[in-house]
Parts: sequence; structure tokens; C-alpha cells
Amino acid sequence: MATRRQLHGIAESFIAGPQYRATGTIRLAVRLDGFSATTLAIAVHGTTLVWPDGSAALAGPVSGLVTASGLDIGPPAGVYDSVAALDPGTVLDLDADAADAIYRCLYAGGFAINTVLPEGHSVLWPEHLDVAASAGEVNYGVSAGDDFHELPYAYVGPWDFATAPRTGPPWNAPFGAVHDLDLDADVDTLATDVTDFFRRGMEAVHGGVAERHG
Repeated sequence: MATRRQLHGIAESFIAGPQYRATGTIRLAVRLDGFSATTLAIAVHGTTLVWPDGSAALAGPVSGLVTASGLDIGPPAGVYDSVAALDPGTVLDLDADAADAIYRCLYAGGFAINTVLPEGHSVLWPEHLDVAASAGEVNYGVSAGDDFHELPYAYVGPWDFATAPRTGPPWNAPFGAVHDLDLDADVDTLATDVTDFFRRGMEAVHGGVAERHG
């Protein structure tokens, strides 16, 4: 999905990178209409980039947006190896409907994490453009999509899955369980769907632990 790849690059280069260089964190936050930095006033709302003293459409050459915003763009170097860095010559051309579907899925994932996990605190991680949290050595999250699964999906990933894989429902991925999301659903429906999936995954993890130690 071209829009997803562009949003990934924007999250890294226009928000996470400048934030990391200014305040030392790459953590982003999901919003119903986009995502934002957590320590700086930089955000994406729909197809618009907003910074403290201005805004501009996420359209046209990246170099033009760099000039307009004056931001110190680029991925957070040294934190991880970027796979979505934006070249200055890249021409942004977001599909508003596709972007909205991604935002709804990520926001629903954040809601589900905060609902299911006792001390849940969802974070949008720019490395993979997924909103996630961990509890009991299990990752719970919603990804905007990647090489493994092109479209947004929810996942449950036990840390030890590679060495202690589970079989049967809901385990259907090399790293645990994935759940396709309905991109046409409203955010409330998505939030309920993801919450239910996380709860099923949590029950399956605990059941598997009980079986292995029973």
C-alpha cells in the first residue's frame, strides 16, 4: 500500500526523528485522525502535517515540505535501521481514504491495549508503524501493515514463540497470532473487534502456559 509506506516514512522522518534529536524519545501517539509526537507539537492530521507555527499538505516533493516546515527531518539515526526513510525527491501522494483506514485501525488498537492490559500504555512505534504494548512477555498490537501482511492487522506475539511455538487457534503466524481488520468498519467496531482478539490471545497464552506446566 503506497499510502502506508509514505505514512511510515513521514512518521519516521518528520516526527520521530526530529523528536528524538530534540528530546531523546521516538515514542509517538495515535490520534483518531492521524498520529503525533509525544514531546513536541508535531502531528499528522489526515493528509496535513502540523508543526508549532504552521502546517502544510502532505503532497508533492518531500524537499518542499522540508523547506516549509523547517524541521530537522530524517529517521532517528542510531536507534534502529530505517526501512522507510524518505528521499528529498520522493513525491508524496496520499490516498485520504487509505490513510483514514490506517488511522482508525491504529487508534482502535490503542484503545484495545488500554482496555485489555491492566497497566496498558499504548505507543505508536515508528520503526514498524505499529501501536503496541507488552504484558507478561507478550506483545499486543496493531500494525499498519508490512511485508508480512500488506494491510493493517492486529497481532499477539509471545516473546518465546520462536522457541516454544503454539499450535491451533489463534496461532497462525511465525511470531504468534494475527487478525485481519475490516478497513470499512468504524472505529468503535474496530476497537471492539481488536479488544476481543487481544482477550482471546491472552486466554490462549495462559492456557498454553498451563498446559505446558500442568
